[in-house]
Amino acid sequence: MDIVIGLLIIAIGAFCQSSCYVPINKIKDWSWESYWIIQGVFAWLLFPLLGAFLAVPEGHCLCELLTSVNPFNIWMTVLFGVLWGVGGLTFGLSMRYLGVALGQSIALGTCAGLGTIMGPVLLNMFFPELNALESLTFAVIMGVVVTLVGIAIIGIAGSMKAASLSEEEKKAAVKDFNFPKGLAIALLAGFMSGCFNVGLEFGKDIHFGELTDPMYRTLPATLLVTLGGFVTNAIYCFYQNSKNKTWNDYKKGNVWANNLLFCALAGLLWYSQFFGLSLGKGFLTESPTLMTLAFCILMALNVTFSNVWGIILKEWKGCSQKTIAVLIVGIIVLIVSTFIPELLK
Repeated sequence: MDIVIGLLIIAIGAFCQSSCYVPINKIKDWSWESYWIIQGVFAWLLFPLLGAFLAVPEGHCLCELLTSVNPFNIWMTVLFGVLWGVGGLTFGLSMRYLGVALGQSIALGTCAGLGTIMGPVLLNMFFPELNALESLTFAVIMGVVVTLVGIAIIGIAGSMKAASLSEEEKKAAVKDFNFPKGLAIALLAGFMSGCFNVGLEFGKDIHFGELTDPMYRTLPATLLVTLGGFVTNAIYCFYQNSKNKTWNDYKKGNVWANNLLFCALAGLLWYSQFFGLSLGKGFLTESPTLMTLAFCILMALNVTFSNVWGIILKEWKGCSQKTIAVLIVGIIVLIVSTFIPELLK
């Protein structure tokens, strides 16, 4: 029963993340770089900080924790957060050129596979005594493989969509639709976004041990990863503000209340995925396989729900029944991938 509860919590977090681009559509009269960094303040700084406080037991403080653990682990966690930040930037661009459904499918699918594999591999390189590679069992590898098969099927549906629609129909569904450019960006986004889970692996011991509830133990590491990502995004967004002369966006007082509200909502929905991941893993402790695959499961569910939103937002409007059928098969495979590890134990 605990496993079902854990997977359900992760699914709720995935649904929230897949919905985070909906509030962004309500933002008015700001350029991409302006609203992206403002929502980032909430998604990568404020809410992760509040989450990290939950991992601090009474009588202790967060600063005490960060000064008591191995500095190497802290800096590696932040470093992979910086690298993940590159994935976050290109992730946003993949939405621009492919739409919510297809962009998230390719980027998050790549992220799911690489994020799950790279963590133990790199951890084993730096700390071979931990035997981190032991976590990559047959069930874990098969879970990743099935996830990637589902992503590939959805990618085929995307290429069928690109081939079947006229330029006018593509622009009607996604304004800047460009499949070749979007595909390259989405693959890069997925590769770099996989660094998030690597950062979590390096920071998995950054907590107060038995004093910290198992449900909250990954939240301090999540804060460090998102802090690194915020730095990357801030540098790029402020560069774009200067390049595009969009600093005046921040002076438009008449839209601040509206934009701040929807940026905060988008940030909260985005952070919910990793808050849910932490809570969900607290219920999966009896299954080491699912603990290892939790990140991959989260990404697979993100893809599933993003395609539901893609259908709601009519991004697949005008496609043939065959294309929609391929899309649905891909979604079903992703859902099945969530249960594969338990079946193969």
